[in-house]
Amino acid sequence: MLAVTFPEVGRFELREVPVPEPGPGFALIKVRSTTICATDMKILQGRFPGTRFPHIPGHEWSGEVVAVGPGVHSVQPGDRVGVEVHVGCGGCQPCLDGLYNLCENYGHPERGHAHIGFTIPGGLAEYCAVPARALHKLPDHLSFDEGAFTDNVGVALWAVERAELKPGENVVVIGPGAIGLLALQIARATAGRLVLVGTREDRLRVGRELGADVTVNTREVADPVEAVREAFGGRGADAVIEFAGTGEAAQQALRMARRGGRVVLGGSTGQGAELHIELSTIVRGHLDVRGSLANPRWVSRRGVALMASGAVRIQPLITHHFPLSEFARAWDTFFQREGGAIRVMLHPGGAA
Repeated sequence: MLAVTFPEVGRFELREVPVPEPGPGFALIKVRSTTICATDMKILQGRFPGTRFPHIPGHEWSGEVVAVGPGVHSVQPGDRVGVEVHVGCGGCQPCLDGLYNLCENYGHPERGHAHIGFTIPGGLAEYCAVPARALHKLPDHLSFDEGAFTDNVGVALWAVERAELKPGENVVVIGPGAIGLLALQIARATAGRLVLVGTREDRLRVGRELGADVTVNTREVADPVEAVREAFGGRGADAVIEFAGTGEAAQQALRMARRGGRVVLGGSTGQGAELHIELSTIVRGHLDVRGSLANPRWVSRRGVALMASGAVRIQPLITHHFPLSEFARAWDTFFQREGGAIRVMLHPGGAA
């Protein structure tokens, strides 16, 4: 089969590799839609210690079950599925609490842990074998392209839930990438006034179409924090959800919240970004500050339901399509943000 491989840090190539066999508890999936994420660059740069090279990446994808290993009863050949990429060992305390995204056996597949596309081979390939526990069946009317957002919509939904929004509260979302725009749509259901903050006008425009009341382009205002406060009548937001992934964005998030407000930081999953801020901003501001990592407790199942109902729209976030054989072109398109790229979809088996 054809697969994208990272043979070593800093280099990728397309290569023919054997089709994997699904072992006990695993299912073999024919990949139909798969995307590139900014995190793939961090993996390529060797910034995730659990990744071993050579490696097949890909953690946002969907496909069709073609075979199952011993002990698998939750899916069968022919099922259309989306993939949730965190699979915990099931026995450590975080896993028993449902927080398998925090599994204490991370990076140890022999102990039952799997992080698909990070510590085990992912879906930037024609076929991928994954633990059946990672799979969510797709409703018939959801496309494979939409199903490829199964993990992303779970990540966004978990961050919104971490913010503990109350109906009518004022909300800021920082970072109008794919996950930020998903979080915006989920928050829209309960938010009073909703402000989207970013640096790219084309993405902010999509945000307005998806429900943002106000957008703030940080490149066009003297003080983004003040601009957000003006949008809320001079006070800060009840809740701020950050998916920009930079220290500057995290600092702004803390300053955009009202006293007693809540801040969820979800963008900086890789190493390198640092937060520099006067501590009294948090202490005197009486802020609740939470990190949000991935999507535990099968949050993705509820995320798929939101996509199926139309409450979360996926198509505006998919800007380009390529066959897997044109991965290099797709990679450049995504990272150079050509044509307003948000999510670049690849199709190993032809159009989905």
